[in-house]
Amino acid sequence: MTTTGTIRGATRIADVPPAVLADLQAGRTATRTLAETLAVDFAGLLEAAFPGLSGAGIDCTAGVTRRMAQAAAVVRQELGAAEAVAACVAHRSDIVRGWAAYAACADPGIPLAARIEQVRPLADDPHFAVREWAWLALRPHVAADVPQAFALLRPWTAEAAPNLRRFAVEITRPRGVWCSHLPSLKADPAPGLVLLEPLRADPSRYVQDSVANWLNDASKTHGPWVEALCDRWRAETLGPHTVYIIRRACRSLRP
Repeated sequence: MTTTGTIRGATRIADVPPAVLADLQAGRTATRTLAETLAVDFAGLLEAAFPGLSGAGIDCTAGVTRRMAQAAAVVRQELGAAEAVAACVAHRSDIVRGWAAYAACADPGIPLAARIEQVRPLADDPHFAVREWAWLALRPHVAADVPQAFALLRPWTAEAAPNLRRFAVEITRPRGVWCSHLPSLKADPAPGLVLLEPLRADPSRYVQDSVANWLNDASKTHGPWVEALCDRWRAETLGPHTVYIIRRACRSLRP
């Protein structure tokens, strides 16, 4: 899970101070690091955030993304889809707001365009972790129709909010983090240019890192393609933002 900015907090679960953990567990504050997220008992947080609901359906031994989905399913089942999303979105806890993404994406049979719009506020959430949960929750639906996802996300590359521009790239990475790979893009990364080209000189470091990581993913199976693309960008759009992207994009290709 990617973080941005200066974030101070425990880097190991064992180092999370008891007082901090108590506030996180009660939903009174937001996490600052992944370790703080992993230290939280989701079942206890659910019961604190939604008195009267039981977290018994959450498997504490499951991976964190599965537990996120399980918590969202409990709230959705008890409150109904729309109310669950609204209640989670409004919560102070970033973990609970992350449940909103999973609750929204659990709606069966709705078009991909509607799913993308449902997670849009979460994709631009001020907390880094909520933005990650948003794309992780939506990713399986993007994987099911990558061409349509590119068409729907292309306008996001022109959004004023860098979080939204970054989201469009991050959710379509060929390999990604904490998610299944996208076989079609591992076989042919070229369709991704519809998102990458408009952002090759983006002024936001957050967006630059995502573009570079997308290309670094592609370089694992299509190194010459990435090198040729970066050579073209170097010739056409040489500037500090593009130079940074190229350097990071090619980091796995260096001897």
